[in-house]
Amino acid sequence: MSNPLRDMEKPDVIFCIGTNMTEAHPVAATRIKKAMARGAKLIVADPRVIGLAEMSDLYLQLRVGSDAALLLAMAHVIAREGLVDRAFMEDRTADGETFLEHVRDFTPEWASTITGVDPALIEEAALLYARAERGAIYYTLGITEHICGVDNVQSLCNLALMTGNVGREGTGINPMRGQNNIQGAGDCGAIPNNYPGFQPVTDPANQAKFEKAWGRKVELEKGITKVRALEAAGDTIRAMFIDGENTVVTDPDREHCEKALESLDFLVVADLFMTETAELADVVFPATAWGETDGTQTNTERRIQRLRAAVPPQGEAKPDWWIISELAKRMGFQGFDYQGPHQVFNELCELSVTYQGVNWDKVEDGAYQWPIPFDGHPGTPRLHEDGFINGRGIFKLIQYRDPAEVVDDDYPVWLTTGRRLASYHSRTQTGRSEGIDYLLPHETLEVHPDDVDGWGLRDGGWARMSSRRGSILIRVESTRRSPRGTVFASFAFNDTPVNLLTGGGYDPTTDTAELKVCPVRVEPAEAPERGSGERPQEVAAD
Repeated sequence: MSNPLRDMEKPDVIFCIGTNMTEAHPVAATRIKKAMARGAKLIVADPRVIGLAEMSDLYLQLRVGSDAALLLAMAHVIAREGLVDRAFMEDRTADGETFLEHVRDFTPEWASTITGVDPALIEEAALLYARAERGAIYYTLGITEHICGVDNVQSLCNLALMTGNVGREGTGINPMRGQNNIQGAGDCGAIPNNYPGFQPVTDPANQAKFEKAWGRKVELEKGITKVRALEAAGDTIRAMFIDGENTVVTDPDREHCEKALESLDFLVVADLFMTETAELADVVFPATAWGETDGTQTNTERRIQRLRAAVPPQGEAKPDWWIISELAKRMGFQGFDYQGPHQVFNELCELSVTYQGVNWDKVEDGAYQWPIPFDGHPGTPRLHEDGFINGRGIFKLIQYRDPAEVVDDDYPVWLTTGRRLASYHSRTQTGRSEGIDYLLPHETLEVHPDDVDGWGLRDGGWARMSSRRGSILIRVESTRRSPRGTVFASFAFNDTPVNLLTGGGYDPTTDTAELKVCPVRVEPAEAPERGSGERPQEVAAD
């Protein structure tokens, strides 16, 4: 997030797109409600009538995968009406005039043919955001899990740059992270293109720095993503270590994923429980849970937080840093003789430009948000207040692209996926709570009532949902949350393996899967009978 969480209470206009915040980030969403109670206006763009849409002052029900078209049209309106912040653009951005010329052709009428949103509503949204003294953008995976995820994010940045809604209280570009420490994982270098502190691996100066620190040769090239690693499994990649991820359930194209893991010579998994992925492993290391672990995590607002073990580990469970270090030592690597998480964190601070000004002792009370570039620096709650670290904000010339797969006669329905309030991710933890099971005992397919009737379905009955990769059985839920022609399900339940169907394409820059768009066919089905060999909601071959 460019701005701290407390800034969520301070915008005049809030634009939420591709985020089901009241379900996926319910605590943070209370700040949006506080802002609205103080008079802020809320714009929501989402294919489904989610909780935020019901709260909104202006709701844009766009077709799945059409975000870039909507954002281009909003930029067109802002430019046409002369609502750009000329002083900000001239002082702090580059390629602004080229961008303003670029968006002249992307009218609301053009966007309406793609998004399905009334041109008048697109105009209203653009004017409301552009005229705000403080306009803030919030988004999550509904923006990024597309083949054009990078384009979508850059389109949002274009809106903020052209209106000067960056680097001030109650403004900004604010991605809400999907897990508690996903920001911290990136900070530590758990991405293929950066060392810790987002230092590019392709920079020779960084190569020399880390070779000296680690005492071994490192390559001057980007690593591969998990998508490419799974493609190479059983070929150039013979062994794999999966730490804290239930890949089989959460990754797209499940059949491909399972075959990839099964083709390995050796698979190691570290996790809290015997997950579906761990069941495929040759060796499983039991890891400690959050209440058994000392360490740090960095949350969505870049705040470094201390974790403190409240209880001793159960059984043979060990913290992840210990498991990785012991593996490394047994493989002959040097530099893994850590005596505790404090030494791991302090090494990160020494090597990372964003953590340079802190250490284990200083983050005791969670007071710092990075970057903290030097000792004595107070931290940076709000990014870009005095300028952009790379000089100027650069406008990107985006073109709309259709999803990798579009509806046709064989697969005439849009499927989009996401999360639900009562379950978390693949239910590795929440699925083991009887209380949660009471709230959400199984997965359902959200279908508009008109489609329920038109497709011969029954509310509470069963449907067979098929894509180009396979089919599953799933219970039907008749609801107006989803528009006609679009259905929704979460990927949380292993016995309803929705991600068997997804995986039609990947963003060419990030390799992020297009999990939010998948053409499917939905047909009525009989409830599976006991002893039939096909359990309720079990995958069925197409």
